[in-house]
Amino acid sequence: MEQRISLITLAVRDLSVSRRFYLEGLGWTSELDVPGEVLMIRAGEHLVLGLWDRAAFEAEVGAVKQGEGVPPVTLAHNVAAPDEVDRILERARELAAGPVDGPVRRDWGGYSGYFADPDGYRWEIAVNPGPIGQLVLPGDRSS
Repeated sequence: MEQRISLITLAVRDLSVSRRFYLEGLGWTSELDVPGEVLMIRAGEHLVLGLWDRAAFEAEVGAVKQGEGVPPVTLAHNVAAPDEVDRILERARELAAGPVDGPVRRDWGGYSGYFADPDGYRWEIAVNPGPIGQLVLPGDRSS
């Protein structure tokens, strides 16, 4: 696994409030804006900040930590092919990272799975076939 982060995703209680703060307040520009669901903002050359409606976040990742549960943030490592997802998740299993979930084909068209680091932070290993997925991969992916 390369040493990099592709996306930082934050679960938010009110996406419209977060949208106003980041886009209008800070003057940032969105790369993808799906009202009521997700807002993605380019945060670096190969880094995207995702603000995700908390209910949708919990439906895919798990209950937001309020005492017990998953911390309300995921770190993503995007790759170009499903076999890379499989290989990295298998390596996580070998390292006894836990839990390791997936990989699965996602409703949004991607292929991903999760593993937890020693503190319970979830890493998503993903192939994202859309424009955001190409944005976060290193190298020239325009061809």
